[in-house]
Amino acid sequence: MTRLHIFDLDGTLMHGSAAPVELSRQLGLTAEIAELERAFSAREIGPPEFAVGVHALWADLTPAHVRAAFEGAPWLAGIREVWREIRERGEFCAVISLSPSFFVELLVEWGAHAAHGSVFPEVPFTRPVDVTGILTPERKVEVADRLCARFGLARSQCVAYGDSMTDAVLFGAVPVSVAVNAQPHVAARATHVYRGLDLRDAYQLVAAARPGGEAS
Repeated sequence: MTRLHIFDLDGTLMHGSAAPVELSRQLGLTAEIAELERAFSAREIGPPEFAVGVHALWADLTPAHVRAAFEGAPWLAGIREVWREIRERGEFCAVISLSPSFFVELLVEWGAHAAHGSVFPEVPFTRPVDVTGILTPERKVEVADRLCARFGLARSQCVAYGDSMTDAVLFGAVPVSVAVNAQPHVAARATHVYRGLDLRDAYQLVAAARPGGEAS
């Protein structure tokens, strides 16, 4: 059975950090982003308010900052290798994240078939952020459905990888899920749980159980 593997970014592919944190670090705004992250985690603000906040915070952001943040982020080991194996199996891999699209989309360079984030203006910003393009946990499922249609698959053929409550809705929508370094209440909702720093090991939890074959 062909499958679509859907990966979250913040806290999942990126260990112990998030794209907004890494981007803000490039601008010396670690305290400011920490407060926004705290408010978001405490549910004092939602994804649209968070997006407006970081857009204002990143007034001086340049493409060079974005590239430096991407290259310096604490990524899990083995991302490219996992995506290469998925492709070799004839399956599909995608990233769906609430983080800014201009950062998330860089993961296509590493072998993802698709990468979707919250839609932000191009960097450097000359326009306000349109909150209608900001993803929510529920809209992650909508993006997954669009990808299924694109690849000719059904939700029953999806595997989701995530770490936080922003992934819980998608975990509930697909039959197989991998909690990667996840919060306990999120891990409890997953069909598999992984803690560590190598995506290859997380992937083996579902690759080895793949119908019709063993992991290579």
